[in-house]
Amino acid sequence: MCGIVGIFDIKEKREINRDLLSRMNETQFHRGPDEGGLHIEAGLGFGHRRLSIIDLTSGRQPMVSRDKNAVLTYNGEVYNFPELRKELEALGYTFDTHCDTEVILYGWQAWGESCVDKFRGMFAFAIWDRDRQTLFLARDRLGVKPLYYAELPNGQFIFGSELKSLKEHPELPKELDPTAIEDYFGFGYIPDPKTIYKNVHKLEPGYCLTIKRGSRTYQPRQYWDVDFTVRPPQDEQTTGAELIERLREAVKIRMVADVPLGAFLSGGVDSSAIVAMMAELSNDPVNTCSISFGDPAFNESQFAAKVAERYHTSHRLSQVDPDDFSLIDQLAGLYDEPYADSSALPTYRVCELAKKQVTVVLSGDGGDENLAGYRRYRWHSYEEQMRSWLPASIRKPVFDLLGRVYPKADWAPKIFRAKSTLESISRDSMEGYFHSVSVLSNELRNSLFSDQLKRDLQGYQALEVFRRHVDKAPTDNALSLVQYLDIKTYLPGDILTKVDRASMAHALEVRVPLLDHKLVEWMAGLQPELKLKGREGKYIFKKSLENYLPNDILYRPKMGFAVPLNAWFKGPLKHKVREALLGETMMQCGLFDQEFLRQMVSQHESGLRDYSSPIWSLFMFEAFLKNNNTQ
Repeated sequence: MCGIVGIFDIKEKREINRDLLSRMNETQFHRGPDEGGLHIEAGLGFGHRRLSIIDLTSGRQPMVSRDKNAVLTYNGEVYNFPELRKELEALGYTFDTHCDTEVILYGWQAWGESCVDKFRGMFAFAIWDRDRQTLFLARDRLGVKPLYYAELPNGQFIFGSELKSLKEHPELPKELDPTAIEDYFGFGYIPDPKTIYKNVHKLEPGYCLTIKRGSRTYQPRQYWDVDFTVRPPQDEQTTGAELIERLREAVKIRMVADVPLGAFLSGGVDSSAIVAMMAELSNDPVNTCSISFGDPAFNESQFAAKVAERYHTSHRLSQVDPDDFSLIDQLAGLYDEPYADSSALPTYRVCELAKKQVTVVLSGDGGDENLAGYRRYRWHSYEEQMRSWLPASIRKPVFDLLGRVYPKADWAPKIFRAKSTLESISRDSMEGYFHSVSVLSNELRNSLFSDQLKRDLQGYQALEVFRRHVDKAPTDNALSLVQYLDIKTYLPGDILTKVDRASMAHALEVRVPLLDHKLVEWMAGLQPELKLKGREGKYIFKKSLENYLPNDILYRPKMGFAVPLNAWFKGPLKHKVREALLGETMMQCGLFDQEFLRQMVSQHESGLRDYSSPIWSLFMFEAFLKNNNTQ
């Protein structure tokens, strides 16, 4: 795993500032502490930081082709490179290394832009083709690896693995994008292709970008999308057996490394399944690690230990202090833009633990999105049934009224907290699903934002992120549609961003078998009722794993990496919250209603309302503003 940067002069061949390129590259030292390299020529500069995983003695980057016509800087792993190398050798290409980097380089020369269709793995890369005077960028299909870019007023095009590398360039405009602020407080992260800055973009998963020198006109092109067309059904036993075989193969190709390798083991279904496959494929005990929490409500360590014992893994367990909030001040610098998933804290800790033992880990990320594991999918299905029974002319006014008059009982047992569900049913399908995943509701954002920010938004709402994807969605099935939305938004914007930054902060490579694109395509073609059957999410996955994992692993309620925000904000962080939300940075930035900020803090402290998630979102936004103002 690595970090890449680049400066490309679109207009002409002006000299590239070597010191600037080097500084941009060194902002990502943590991503590749093993070695760094620069390539500079007229009008072009590439930088690279390397974390050596395969072919440790060669494969240095940026890499130049034998004919000196192409230059590559690359972050990621292409797992099918041995097969592609044979194809390229048959075409007459000669190789000097044993790594995938050279395969990408000559793949471009042999196949041009269509080379990305052949790559199986996680990647973000840039290639400069001298003959064509063309810069080509590409990002993997699911967005495991990040790639940011911007065009500067001086005619330079810059890119990097992390936003911090672009921010190092003195010519980068840092004007905040009001619609990105709205998106952030709607989703808790900023969905692709936006960033917090108007002029900076993320290259979306499954997209590539071609820029010819002298042309200021370029547009990202989608080269892949997931297709939810259902295949002819098979019996459950046959389907389950094929699922296991496909998962085993996806795991196997991710176990190739010249450095120590292991797995995250939370004790949940997905990570346990990965460990089970690894144990079958390995002659040596699998290295596994997990963290435990003092609070039993958040602690899965006993289940992780059970899987570790069954498969005789070399297991490491570390207990996290339930009041481990010492990392909070680091998060703004780690993520570079507002990011509000509080599980970033324990994710950082488990990556820190893993690095003590290994350099590469396999994770279970992606199982919930692909196989309908989230509880919200079940609730959405219930709400869709209700919407189908009642016409909108009746449903909307009735449930809208019920939602408005039903008390917001944050203090009550969950069974009595029906307000959100009633409000969701009153909306159409997409509005309802957005309501169920939003960090701050439409009403709360409207109260929070200043009049000036609302004017700047010109009516824009975060829901439009979903609408954009729905317009292109390859399915009209209710469950498949929300899975598709999560694959396009939540998965790359939240989950994979969290894991990439937390792991790269420790120079740890994370590989994700459940996001192998061939496996993803196959799972997408399963009947929806094999994914969500009654109340059981990931139904066929769990059935297929019954010979590998005990029922108390497979069929217990989902937990996840929760953080006790409510207790923190009423206890040890109470003063810090007041200082952040009611301090000069937030009060003077012009983005928020000052009185409503005071009201939120007061009502949360008194226990009248549980504003844990909104307060955390504001907390992280304030940290970003302070960090941004010092750069």
